[in-house]
Amino acid sequence: MPELVRLYIRNVLLGLLLAVCFTALLIGFDVANLRHLTLETTGGWLAILMLVVFNTIVFAGVQFAIAVMRLAEPEDRPRGGNRAPVVTGEAATVRAGAASRRR
Repeated sequence: MPELVRLYIRNVLLGLLLAVCFTALLIGFDVANLRHLTLETTGGWLAILMLVVFNTIVFAGVQFAIAVMRLAEPEDRPRGGNRAPVVTGEAATVRAGAASRRR
């Protein structure tokens, strides 16, 4: 199996683990009265399943994006362009001719 596919599967499983923990914390701390909404109604299991699935998509995407960005080689970093501009404190001379004005 290619290394990138293994990396993706690993990050999806990590995202699933994070989503299950996050959903358990949401229900455990009764955020926005979710415990009552999910555990006391007949379709509450579907809400919990949807929370886990959609949070898995979000967390897996973030995990995979971070992992891919960390794959860059140190020499692949951009070169130059990070110097601060020189501030001299002197007024700049700007020439403006009268002929360039139109009425």
